[in-house]
Amino acid sequence: MTELSERNDSAAVVEMISLLQTIARALVDDTTAVKVEAIPSPDSHVLRLHVSPQDIGKLIGKQGRTARSLRTILSAASMKLQSRFALDIVEAGRPEPITPTPQP
Repeated sequence: MTELSERNDSAAVVEMISLLQTIARALVDDTTAVKVEAIPSPDSHVLRLHVSPQDIGKLIGKQGRTARSLRTILSAASMKLQSRFALDIVEAGRPEPITPTPQP
């Protein structure tokens, strides 16, 4: 990867973290527990969103609709930034991400 594309990539990560933090803080009660970490992978970045246990349902929503909407927003923003991002929602204190189960 060239130095210029690495700079553009890191700027995209910073912008996406800021976007995700802003949206998540607007949805939850405990805004101080909202943390976002970026985990690079070969072709994309995984954004892990950490929230307090009592706010996890607010971010997932009924039948995962809110989480799906967050992923749609990230997808649209990542097209503009020409980078790929994925979202994992993690309950504070849990190492594994929580993914909603699809309903038929």
